[in-house]
Amino acid sequence: MAINKQSTTILLVCTGNTCRSPMAAALLKHALEAQPEPLNQYRVTSAGTAAFAGDSASENTLAVLKRHGLDSSQHRSRPVSPQLIDQAQWIIAMTKSHLHVLQSRFPEACDRMLLFRQFLANQEIPDPFGQDFNAYLECRDAMVEAIPSLIQHFVKTS
Repeated sequence: MAINKQSTTILLVCTGNTCRSPMAAALLKHALEAQPEPLNQYRVTSAGTAAFAGDSASENTLAVLKRHGLDSSQHRSRPVSPQLIDQAQWIIAMTKSHLHVLQSRFPEACDRMLLFRQFLANQEIPDPFGQDFNAYLECRDAMVEAIPSLIQHFVKTS
């Protein structure tokens, strides 16, 4: 299946789709809503390379997002699928290992894949799963720092 050239979907990918990718999706969606068209029209969604379908976002993810006035309580995890890949204009991974998994499973979409921190020196967003609240705050900070460079990339390529 070929990508829909009119697609304005951004797919964010981590492992279980309960911590990093739902947090990144909420933060990026919020940032894009403040941008002019067409960026404020982008659909932002998430999935996981090893996700079970139907899990809610972690408590700490929800708490971090709540501090920003964002509510992801309706989030339910899902695994990455060919359909999600086909619908996405951009597929954004949290780590190089996620990117490698995606590239090996969906080689036809490699040209649409990048890292969330692609344009920064430290490109990895560490997994806060099972750690304390501060690890989730650090994860959020790593994402917030990267969002301007992602938006700049979307502007250049749209």
